[in-house]
Amino acid sequence: MCRNGEDVSAPNYALLIIDMQRDFVLPGASACVAGAQDSIPVIQSLLSVFRDKALPVFHVVREYRPDGSDVEITRLDDFRNGRPYVVAGSDGCAIVEELKPIPGEYRVVKNRFSGFMQTELDFMLRRIGATHLVVCGTQYPNCIRATIFDAVCYGYRVINITDAT
Repeated sequence: MCRNGEDVSAPNYALLIIDMQRDFVLPGASACVAGAQDSIPVIQSLLSVFRDKALPVFHVVREYRPDGSDVEITRLDDFRNGRPYVVAGSDGCAIVEELKPIPGEYRVVKNRFSGFMQTELDFMLRRIGATHLVVCGTQYPNCIRATIFDAVCYGYRVINITDAT
């Protein structure tokens, strides 16, 4: 039951905030997702709880190369036809100000829908002992759902906060 004084049966929570970047969230941005901006206050509340309890927070973000060579096929035409978005280093790639990471929070860059695909997310979560994931952000049909599906496949307990998604 205990290892080094820790109760290993107790859940260890981590918060995953997915793709809350300016290009996906701000109205008028090149890839704005309807409803993303409306979820900010709820995500702020979750973030506040995790910060107050000193629980781990992961900002999982998308970054593309300027030439679009790493953009998934379903988004490639839009990207190459004058609507590039979340290009590394651009203003649109930045996390919205209201959810800006603070020192000690993690930032994971993904290049596909799932936060787990070809990233170090699983390794990092296991290293810190996370067993339960609270997931929020944008956009449910793609990135949220793919991340949740992979998290379950990796053996994590997952809670999706629907009004923060």
